[in-house]
Amino acid sequence: MTNTFDYWFKHKLLDLPYLASRHGEHVDDLIVYVHALMAVLFVGWFAYFLYAIFRFRKSKHPRADYVGVKGHVSNWIEGGVAVVEAILLIGFAVPLWAKVVTKPPSEKESTVIHVLAKQFNWNAHYAGPDGIMGRQDQALAAASGGSDPFGVDRANDPNARDDVVVMD
Repeated sequence: MTNTFDYWFKHKLLDLPYLASRHGEHVDDLIVYVHALMAVLFVGWFAYFLYAIFRFRKSKHPRADYVGVKGHVSNWIEGGVAVVEAILLIGFAVPLWAKVVTKPPSEKESTVIHVLAKQFNWNAHYAGPDGIMGRQDQALAAASGGSDPFGVDRANDPNARDDVVVMD
């Protein structure tokens, strides 16, 4: 039941993409927590708004009161929201970011790629099944007329023959 709800909530309601890495699940969970907080805040403030419209309507209070509210409930609510946001930031976001940037996987555990990024155009060069990147030469890239922006030397380098170039 939980997996069905998670799938529906994350991929249908929030339209999050499917996971491309193991740490993506933690990022998705953080996004869900932030959305849940925002939903609670929306419902709470909207309920307060409706209460204020009803409570302070003109027919019940024909004259304006310039002193305002004397209670501290709104301060406590604002403080509670700040505490929850601090918990989200300090308890979830910072540790998640620290886990991602402080301990990258070894080269054997990761997929090494070369990326050439332009505005609205991403190109990638992957090592083939042998796991070794082939030699690149910018003269070959210029001579290819745009068909190989990396200039992979497939003719002279045996490691480059199985490499994959993906162009957007």
